[in-house]
Amino acid sequence: MARIVITEFMDERAVAQLGAHHDVLYDPHLVDDAPRLLATAPAADALVVRNRTQVRGELLAALGRCRVVGRLGVGLDNIDLAGCTARGMQVIPATGANAQSVAEYVVAAALLLLRGAYQSTAAVAAGQWPRNALSNGREAGSRVLGLVGFGSIGQLTARLGRALGMQIVAHDPLMEATHPAYAANGARCLALDDLVACADVVSLHVPLVDSTRGLFGATRIAAMKRGAVLVNTARGGIVDEAALAAALRSGHLGGAAIDVFGTEPLPASPHFVDCPNLLLTPHVAGVTAEANERVSFLIAEKVAEALK
Repeated sequence: MARIVITEFMDERAVAQLGAHHDVLYDPHLVDDAPRLLATAPAADALVVRNRTQVRGELLAALGRCRVVGRLGVGLDNIDLAGCTARGMQVIPATGANAQSVAEYVVAAALLLLRGAYQSTAAVAAGQWPRNALSNGREAGSRVLGLVGFGSIGQLTARLGRALGMQIVAHDPLMEATHPAYAANGARCLALDDLVACADVVSLHVPLVDSTRGLFGATRIAAMKRGAVLVNTARGGIVDEAALAAALRSGHLGGAAIDVFGTEPLPASPHFVDCPNLLLTPHVAGVTAEANERVSFLIAEKVAEALK
């Protein structure tokens, strides 16, 4: 019977599935108790984490008998992949399991920000009638949706955007321009600078690596189409938060939806206080009831298989 340590929240039915055949320690608050986490690590044959548990440094060194790390999500920037490989540890992400959740978030955020009419509840309830001010919203149909990164999430987002009548352009440095995924999803492959210049909505779907850190800094944000909307559900370090806020305040950008941040949880941020046309959410684009179930059971099955 293997020992499985789960450090962040997971569907409890999936936890029970693992517990039927293995010794499972499930504590969704363990990520916030570093001494206890380090104390439990040496006995773990498998570790299951989300994005907050940093599988590197002291923790990685303490995982002396660990054979597999299950990631309840797809981003792997919190895991030292080279270090895990050197120790013979298999890393398993839940690829594709939360794609629907993220894609729906992107499209919903884009619709809300393009239209700009959905934050008037308090004013209307108070007897105001800002009809003229809210009559210049934009429709998504015929707008250009630019996807930076065209993996499973980007491709599903493309299909949802096409259903609204949007034109799809995409850029992925890891895919050839002739890759069949572009044609299959009705997307035109563009160089990054060309995509940024023409898209009405830019959505980010790339991992945080050296080549993408700061990818959307002040210069690239300034190169975006005036009035464009930026959606980031990928990783916070990809976007310069101060430059983004400045572009919103100046009116260069028409809106932004940011679900991920350079530091999480996001500390009080002077950049974002009273910033116009901005949606902030706490890293939940890929977390819905359905996505959590799919992610949890997928990882439970794959971790159990790896432990055989």
